[in-house]
Amino acid sequence: MADVHRRPLGRIALLLPGGVALLLGLDAGLLLLGLPAPLRWSRLPDVHGVVMVLGFVGTVVALERAVALRRTWGYLAPAGFGVGALLLVSAAPAPVGGGVLVLGAAALVAVYVPLWRRQPAGAVVVQAGGGVLALGAALLSLGGVPMPVLLPWLAGFLILTISGERLELARVALLAPHAEMLAVGASALIAAWVLATVLWPVAGYPLLGVGMLALTAWLTRYDVARRTVTTIGLPRFMAGCLLAGYAWLALAGGVWLVGGATVAGPGYDAAVHAVFLGFVMSMVMAHAPVILPAVLRRPLPDRPVMYGPVLLLHASLILRVAVGDGRGVTWAWQAGGVLNILAVLAFVAVAGWSATTARAASPPARRITRPVPADTP
Repeated sequence: MADVHRRPLGRIALLLPGGVALLLGLDAGLLLLGLPAPLRWSRLPDVHGVVMVLGFVGTVVALERAVALRRTWGYLAPAGFGVGALLLVSAAPAPVGGGVLVLGAAALVAVYVPLWRRQPAGAVVVQAGGGVLALGAALLSLGGVPMPVLLPWLAGFLILTISGERLELARVALLAPHAEMLAVGASALIAAWVLATVLWPVAGYPLLGVGMLALTAWLTRYDVARRTVTTIGLPRFMAGCLLAGYAWLALAGGVWLVGGATVAGPGYDAAVHAVFLGFVMSMVMAHAPVILPAVLRRPLPDRPVMYGPVLLLHASLILRVAVGDGRGVTWAWQAGGVLNILAVLAFVAVAGWSATTARAASPPARRITRPVPADTP
């Protein structure tokens, strides 16, 4: 992997397994909905969550951190997540894929050490906490822990990672010190209560819900998206995605606060997809205009067609959660799920088309010193 940080083709090679993991995860989603799917591999439904979170989003997150670190060994993290997810659904013994995922998560945690030395800030601590939860999830998965028990760990990984990114930007915008401490404190409580869901699930899930609601309140109050949503162009698009995602995070927190340790049924489905589709996927869509230029040196121009997949994602999730889960209507649950998948695929297609038809971005200067780009809304 020498010179990967200088060659976009090397980064694309690292990103490809994550893209395949996304497609496999969406295929597994169809199977879990009880619908026909292109692939009907027996392992897919069992590893759906791990493949989507660690295999797809984990690869993207780890690759972005490796680019910020600018050290070749940092690329072991995205390589471990992507390859581990593919091994997990292959004919290889399950511990092989699980072990590679553990190595990828451990490498991600290690990346935050030099990032902290470079910039000792609360945002790095929050993101590092997310990396620790990813490592915990990978270890529990390797040990055969069932998916419902893993989900708070996977959710915590992405919630803290994204919150750390937003805290970094708010800090650049001259955030008050007490506000930064509030974000770090709420994140620390979420990490602690994720552990509590395993040890004391009756109390752990409601406490985790409280932590998610507190962090949502912080994001809604201090994120610069509140101001940039009134602007135009990409800043407005990104801010709209962010604010919509915060609403879904609050819903998931409310479900766990009221419903407690729901590990099956409509409440489980609503909480899981409010986090991973409503919040996380909305964040992925929001940050795509930053990730593509930073990682692949390809701009993602502002084009109105990008709003289509975003609106479809949130409308279909409302159908799935409010009508399908909330009222027990099976067709709405399935239709919402299918439209969720189409929304994700449509965004990938639109982003790919927009990036490939745009003029190549200039090579980034060696000024990347923070773990998160600072030019997001």
